[in-house]
Amino acid sequence: MQKTQIRQWVAQHPLLQQMAALQPLTWFNPRATTLQAGLPHVGLSAEDVADAERRLARFAPYLSAAFPETRAAHGVIESELVAIPAMQQALNARYGLPLPGRLLLKKDSHLPISGSIKARGGIYEVLAHAEKLALAAGLLQVTDDYARLFSAPFPEFFGQYRIAVGSTGNLGMSIGIISARLGFNVSVHMSADAREWKKQTLRDNGVTVVEYAEDYGVAVEQGRRQAAGDPNCFFIDDENSKTLFLGYAVAGGRLKRQFEQQGIQVDAQHPLFVYLPCGVGGGPGGVAFGLKLAFGDHVHCIFAEPTHSPCMLLGVYSGLHDGIAVQDLGIDNHTAADGLAVGRASGFVGRAMERLLSGFYTLDDDEMFALLGILDEQEHIQLEPSALAGMAGPWRVAGHPAWLSERGLNAGDMARATHLVWATGGGMVPAVEMAKYLAAAQAAR
Repeated sequence: MQKTQIRQWVAQHPLLQQMAALQPLTWFNPRATTLQAGLPHVGLSAEDVADAERRLARFAPYLSAAFPETRAAHGVIESELVAIPAMQQALNARYGLPLPGRLLLKKDSHLPISGSIKARGGIYEVLAHAEKLALAAGLLQVTDDYARLFSAPFPEFFGQYRIAVGSTGNLGMSIGIISARLGFNVSVHMSADAREWKKQTLRDNGVTVVEYAEDYGVAVEQGRRQAAGDPNCFFIDDENSKTLFLGYAVAGGRLKRQFEQQGIQVDAQHPLFVYLPCGVGGGPGGVAFGLKLAFGDHVHCIFAEPTHSPCMLLGVYSGLHDGIAVQDLGIDNHTAADGLAVGRASGFVGRAMERLLSGFYTLDDDEMFALLGILDEQEHIQLEPSALAGMAGPWRVAGHPAWLSERGLNAGDMARATHLVWATGGGMVPAVEMAKYLAAAQAAR
């Protein structure tokens, strides 16, 4: 689309004007439909997710051997689900609106190995690639105890191969750490907004870090180009990988089991709302797909993005998906929420999930920092800024009763609702960096 066309288009659409003006906004998706109607457009099935679950179960003995922090969970990479009632009360006061129902936090921020939601998809894709190579070489059978991958000859075997990925930080962390531990030569191409401590953590784990002065899109493109010239190099594409997507999707069934263990009901009279921070879209898209498979039409998935990087909202709202970037609207893609600093959304995720997502909203950096400080103060939970993007979501939903009514949800249903904020990162943030975040939070409040 030409710049003159974009200017005309923006002038005709108030929502785009708000986006371009960096104004926080909320948009409920008029194309959202039922799981049955939306599922054929995803191109993946419940059996694909079940296959991913089986693969992760095969690798659990290896993960338990290679990463001591996973042993208590027998090699399962999963996060805690906690109630945050003090945060709910504090935000009732902040937003001047009492939230009916209960507020929970899914602490993917503290997943083992790499301390973010990317430990789901990133680690899964590397494991799937390693399994494929080892099976093809006759070094492994699916009936084996995969703990043997932690010993010879596997590190030497994997050392013949390279893995590359472009990242703003957390995906690179997950892929870099697991790849290096398996024995791969791994390069992480990191954008300008990636945190220095994440780069250093990767180097400390034997990963080659390639730095760029440009944003995520450039880091990905350069990583893809370098990998294309090496037949032994596997490029992990966060924008288009169905394998990554399936690794995230496993979270849906696991959350359902956690709900059952905690006696949390989800049905027509007990709706579930889930709020997911969104960058390029692979992580939240995969999780949302898994949630829809687990809970059907009783779960409503809402994506949250920074006002300076609303790429998925822009792609879905316009219908252009990866055919348009926030920079086309004059938006700079600069945000303290480094994991969400993406200008162009995944076309695969946008097209696959546009009918299964209930809505989107944006918020500014100051609000994310303020929420970071309130969560630390009220619940003694510390997250990185991008992980707080979902925290404002329940009050955005509660503030739109007309949309709830259109969905057939009345006051009684909402009083029984569960609001789940998906915390995406922060568990590995060094104390000195967290102190800076908390100082910024104090200033923002």
